[in-house]
Amino acid sequence: MTKLTYPETRRTDQSDAHFGVTVVDPYRWLENDVREDEDVAAWVAAQNEATFGYLKALPGRAQIEKRLRTLWNYEKFTLPSQKGGRIFYGHNDGLQNQFVLYTQDDKELPRVLLDPNKWSEDGATALAAYYPSPDGSLVAYMVQDGGSDWNTIRTVDATTGAVLSDEIEWVKFSGVSWAKNGSGFYYSRYPEPEEGEAFQSLNLGQAVYFHKIGDAQAKDARVYARPEAPETGFSAEVSSDGASLIVTAWKGTDSRYEVVLIDLENPDADPVDLVTGFAHDYSYIATAEGRHFFFSDENAPKGKVVSTPAKPGAGAVQWMEVIPEADGVLSGVNIVGGRIFANYMEDVKSAVHLFALDGAPLGGVDLPGPGTAIGFGGEPDDAETFYSFESFNRPPTLYRYDIASGALSVFREPEAPFDPNDYEVAQVFYPSKDGTKIPMFIAHKKGLDLSDGAPTLLYGYGGFNVSLTPGFSVTRLQWMEMGGVYALANLRGGGEYGKAWHDAGRLENKQNVFDDFIAAGEYLIGEGIATKDKLAILGGSNGGLLVGAVINQRPDLFAAGLPAVGVMDMLRFNQFTAGRFWTDDYGDPSSEADFRNLYAYSPYHNIHNGEAYPAILVTTADTDDRVVPGHSFKYAAALQAAEIGDKPHLIRIETRAGHGAGKPTEKIIEEYADMWAFIAHETGLCVPAA
Repeated sequence: MTKLTYPETRRTDQSDAHFGVTVVDPYRWLENDVREDEDVAAWVAAQNEATFGYLKALPGRAQIEKRLRTLWNYEKFTLPSQKGGRIFYGHNDGLQNQFVLYTQDDKELPRVLLDPNKWSEDGATALAAYYPSPDGSLVAYMVQDGGSDWNTIRTVDATTGAVLSDEIEWVKFSGVSWAKNGSGFYYSRYPEPEEGEAFQSLNLGQAVYFHKIGDAQAKDARVYARPEAPETGFSAEVSSDGASLIVTAWKGTDSRYEVVLIDLENPDADPVDLVTGFAHDYSYIATAEGRHFFFSDENAPKGKVVSTPAKPGAGAVQWMEVIPEADGVLSGVNIVGGRIFANYMEDVKSAVHLFALDGAPLGGVDLPGPGTAIGFGGEPDDAETFYSFESFNRPPTLYRYDIASGALSVFREPEAPFDPNDYEVAQVFYPSKDGTKIPMFIAHKKGLDLSDGAPTLLYGYGGFNVSLTPGFSVTRLQWMEMGGVYALANLRGGGEYGKAWHDAGRLENKQNVFDDFIAAGEYLIGEGIATKDKLAILGGSNGGLLVGAVINQRPDLFAAGLPAVGVMDMLRFNQFTAGRFWTDDYGDPSSEADFRNLYAYSPYHNIHNGEAYPAILVTTADTDDRVVPGHSFKYAAALQAAEIGDKPHLIRIETRAGHGAGKPTEKIIEEYADMWAFIAHETGLCVPAA
């Protein structure tokens, strides 16, 4: 293959001293915001011109996009919520850029309440979340523009569809919780950033506010804050009985919280500290029979349910264990209709068990097979709940569950343009470098010829206690339909087996994650499923870091890599927006021990000249304010400057798209068509004719 000529990238003599180590950083200027720096904008334009020219010419690229568009074009629904007898859910007729919010009650047919597709010409303004009031008459909703983490809260009348004048800005990492009487809601926000700093400056000084419907934001009352600790963030939730505000304080991504109880019926009462010390996960579930119920991992690394009196008396807070730790990981808990719905992961597959409020077992919810169930939301006195079930070869089906009788009915079921029975899914357990058994799902078309290995895409994440459970994706299905194998490895660092599994893949143990992923590739090759020249890898965000790190460590093992929106500079990740939260998983670069650990695997700093690297297509977005695009810009520049062989090392930079949330359907289809064409070409997958 002819060696690519990449756009020239200016180098500087920037370097920093860290604990006696001089670290060069010649592309630091690429950290600047593309909206504010003309040189960075010009570099982005030049890179995209080269990349899109290359991708457009790849064999099969047009066929992939055409088929992907056909597969995508079926009705989709989001999990419903119910308030005051009114049901709310998202609907997409197939190729709409954004889901439309519908509402209905027992007396009316479903009707459109909010259509984000009308909010912008390019489809990049999204409905990020919505929160119906207790009686269902109003809905507070969050607007996300261009994929940014910043949200604006607005309110709509659920009966008339009229959007109210209320508008709240500079909201990030927050939900909305309504007062029981519907007069207003609680939310968390940061101070307004300095001019030009909204998409890069550190997020500090979050506080909880109350907004009264009809008031201007300037009148919102600050309810709770810790100005002496600006690094602390907060979420606030009104208790099920409306009598308390539960404020959860957090400092990072690790689930270690403090919990404060504010008496809403007695404004003069001092807040009560329910949980102190940032040592454990205490997450509020609901209030029932005079007790607050919480999920906790204190002395229960796989999770348990505890409760405490809703009106604490004098002295220490009294906790009572309701559901003890089990063999499976407790991944979700809800209290609806006087029952506890406990959603467990058992070998990375959902199992839903029911309990009385005193912890007595009441059976379970029958699921269609191995897969992922989510939902079971509602209030303690609701008569029904909704949930969704999906798997690798099964799109999400929405179910309605009557709590008193246990009767189950389908609420919405998609009619997809493919037969799920054409695909098979298996779960295997393979040994990592240290002998630890790692689960992995392997999916492909039934009858696929594996005699010479097949083009295989291996996906992983391995961090932040995130669990990768069986889920449906049109893009995965297309890869399999074309004759590829899809493999998903449940690496350490995730939450698939509880706190110990997470701890085994973070901080000084991060190398275990890379070893697990490398071992997954070796297993696929050893079993004859793939070969080295047919194996591609994909990961996003922390998974982008994963792809970059393992390519540096084992460039011989892979044919292609797709690091998406990755954390690539492990020495400066904590200098931007939400990056400081990630020290829980990565460590702090200002600590010598952490620095040496981070520097040893940082993708940007460990590209090895003289070794033949696989083909790499880096993907990011110019408005990503979660993992700022400077990570990917610098990494791509370093790849292109290195002597690492003649395979293409390109970067694809999307416009008006952030870290992933809210991305329009059209942009998703175009991006995956580019990625699948890239790895199909590199792994020898012959794209079927259109």
